[in-house]
Amino acid sequence: SLLDKVGAESAGEVICFATQVKIFVEPIQAALEIHDNGYAASMAAGDVFSAMVNKLLKTSCMYVAGVKLHILRDDHEKMMRLAKENNHLIFLVQMKQVQRDVLRLIGSDEEVTIPEE
Repeated sequence: SLLDKVGAESAGEVICFATQVKIFVEPIQAALEIHDNGYAASMAAGDVFSAMVNKLLKTSCMYVAGVKLHILRDDHEKMMRLAKENNHLIFLVQMKQVQRDVLRLIGSDEEVTIPEE
């Protein structure tokens, strides 16, 4: 298995970046579930940064793949909450910009805020 080859501490990172290569061969929708696996592997190893990168790339793929916007909005909110809990402010800034676009495409005049605990 991948964990045996690269070790638990690197699995999330390897999944994250290998999946980005995979989307050049398979439809981008195939990457969504794999990024969930990368997120889970990263969190299991205590690697919150790689977990956040997996979430960020997943939501970016969702945006491009045409996933229903309300699902994308909910995923963004979860990711922003996780980023805030772990003080990953750069992820918050980036997701806030994308979330604003998602809300506008939905037709909402809701303001994007940083989620509360």
